[in-house]
Amino acid sequence: MKRLLFIYNPHAGKELLKPKLSDIIDIFVKAGYEVVTYPTQAYRDAYKKIREYNSEHYDLVVCSGGDGTIDEVVAGMMKRENREPIGYIPTGTTNDFANSLHIPKNLLGAADNAVNGVPFPCDVGRFNDSTFVYIAAFGLFTDVSYQTKQELKNVLGHLAYVLEGTKRLFNIPSYRIRVTHDGETLEDEFVYGMVTNSRSVGGFRNMIGKQVVFDDGLFEVTLIKTPKNPIALQEIVAALLIEQVDTKHMYTFKTGKIEFESLEEIPWTLDGEYGGSHDKVVVENLNKQLQIMVPEEHVRELMADPEGYQPESGKETKE
Repeated sequence: MKRLLFIYNPHAGKELLKPKLSDIIDIFVKAGYEVVTYPTQAYRDAYKKIREYNSEHYDLVVCSGGDGTIDEVVAGMMKRENREPIGYIPTGTTNDFANSLHIPKNLLGAADNAVNGVPFPCDVGRFNDSTFVYIAAFGLFTDVSYQTKQELKNVLGHLAYVLEGTKRLFNIPSYRIRVTHDGETLEDEFVYGMVTNSRSVGGFRNMIGKQVVFDDGLFEVTLIKTPKNPIALQEIVAALLIEQVDTKHMYTFKTGKIEFESLEEIPWTLDGEYGGSHDKVVVENLNKQLQIMVPEEHVRELMADPEGYQPESGKETKE
């Protein structure tokens, strides 16, 4: 019998998983798996659990929780020599990555996808010595997600982020950063920057470009310049609200590797969790290093080379 390790955060979201737990495990068993369940007990617990299993063999790891849980599971998996596919049942507040991959929002649908979908070889990010799944960011509002209490997230959802974020609007930190990518260097003052592999960030779509695929070895980079006056700030906010790029105030480009250098240490977030403060950051795309279960009917639109996909085998082929 195949073996499945199910790691879940019992407190994520509005504790939506608890009443569905038996049904979810039943879906796993009916798919032919012997299931080992592990509810996380503390911060970084999922990471440690993935790192530590050696004597046991698992054919599939499924995790449930918010961005922090999937981040920990992926970080642990990237430290392993043999990397099992990961299924994901999202129960967080925004679930940008899951939505981008068309993982069902319905918990039982997501559980079914975890065991009956197809493994998709997805890019993952290296951030100095750490990893991230879909976003590394600095600046305006990036600390909101990890400074907003879990209870507040559960009750208010998106509104919690908005309320927490509006406190900062009149005290915007600005950072002078030298950015190097693909043989080019730019230096400017920035209030926000993000390196992403997602079709939405914080529920916003299209800010990062419409042609986003997940296995091309490239990240989408968005850097927002420091507004010099209230009108510039209004234009930036307007661009964010209508989810469009304003080239007067932003740099946007794709790259497989990027370096950030600053005189002061800048706090970063990785997938919504605190990623430390750094004066030098190297972000690199690890092409197709993560296998994540996705619905087969959506595989082609996630790929850089959809013509090379064979549904019957779940593999890519080249002419």
